[in-house]
Amino acid sequence: MLKITIPGMEEITLDHLLLDYNGTLACDGRIKPGVLEKLEKLSHSLSIHVITADTFGSVQEQCDASFIHIHIIGKEAQDRAKLEYLKQLGPQHTVAVGNGRNDALILEEARLGFAILQEEGCAAKSLLASDVLFHSINDALDVLLNANRLIATLRT
Repeated sequence: MLKITIPGMEEITLDHLLLDYNGTLACDGRIKPGVLEKLEKLSHSLSIHVITADTFGSVQEQCDASFIHIHIIGKEAQDRAKLEYLKQLGPQHTVAVGNGRNDALILEEARLGFAILQEEGCAAKSLLASDVLFHSINDALDVLLNANRLIATLRT
């Protein structure tokens, strides 16, 4: 569990980290350097979930760690499939991270939604649905590892 108190907001209690794979954790199917190490650190306070259609067929190999729960979805209605998975976790206790149009619903419904803008871009719909935009997945994970950064961004 990760608790964050942000001035002007209710206390945030997070139990889950729900991440898109391609465009978020990975580029061209390959996980970004440093990501697994940060996810391992975060796994001590959050359950780690990767949800993907696995476009490149590489998620099992790239995210082969006991602390990562991988959920592969079908090619149709991916936004709805991701939202249903989020609802099973409990949106009020989840931070969702993504970049694609099919991530917009989870970014909007999760307690915190982080949009990522890397090599594959970020869909405008997802950007507008998010609470915070990050330049990289490593920056987003670092904010969860050092909550003072998030406080500085979201306080009113």
